[in-house]
Amino acid sequence: MREDAPQRDHSLRELFNALRYMVKTGCTWRFLPHDFPPWTAVYQQARRWLDNGVFEQIAHDLRAIVRVLSERRPDPSAVIFDARTLQSTPESGGRAGFDGHKKRNGSKVHVAVDTLGHLLALHVSPANDQERDLAAGLAEEVQEVTGGTVKVAFVDQGYTGAATAADAAEHGVELIVVKHHEAKRGFVLLPRRWVVERTFGWLGRFRRLARDYERLPETLAAWHWVAFIALMLGQLGLQSA
Repeated sequence: MREDAPQRDHSLRELFNALRYMVKTGCTWRFLPHDFPPWTAVYQQARRWLDNGVFEQIAHDLRAIVRVLSERRPDPSAVIFDARTLQSTPESGGRAGFDGHKKRNGSKVHVAVDTLGHLLALHVSPANDQERDLAAGLAEEVQEVTGGTVKVAFVDQGYTGAATAADAAEHGVELIVVKHHEAKRGFVLLPRRWVVERTFGWLGRFRRLARDYERLPETLAAWHWVAFIALMLGQLGLQSA
């Protein structure tokens, strides 16, 4: 449907702005301010965009632009893998798992970012899934979205193991484990690895992503892409007033 189609009642820009507001502030659909289009229209259009992979494609295009403006190649040769656990809620509790390390029930968000911290691939699983189990899937996805340019992935000790390294190598990605060289207390800045921790810090500013409020894992993943669209638009100076 064209933007100027007579049956279209609301601007696509206004619908997208309302979606960004929801992801940023964490409000429920029915609590969207009345200066936005009706929440039902925003939700319906968001589902159309989600089902067609629009958010991922926009994020990949913006990432390439940001990299070029930073005097880098559009697609990276090195990435960082990591995961964070989000506390479950009544909506997501049915698919939650228990993270023994973080001592919480919830979902684990596995991400791959480039060396600037921008999202390349994402997968949502129960929190009891181990990072090493998703390494091959992340490696395959980053090669798909970059055209096979990725050579190495920097990871933490959760990705150790010969089988994990072999699975990633099948997709042309070498896993480089960045280890702590001494006992640590509190946060320690590690080479390369700090980039993905900063990415998690960026995501923490979006309240809809503070916990897993979604019934479907695909929806939680989509809101991460929307958050990164907003972040990169800000970096490009294209953020709306």
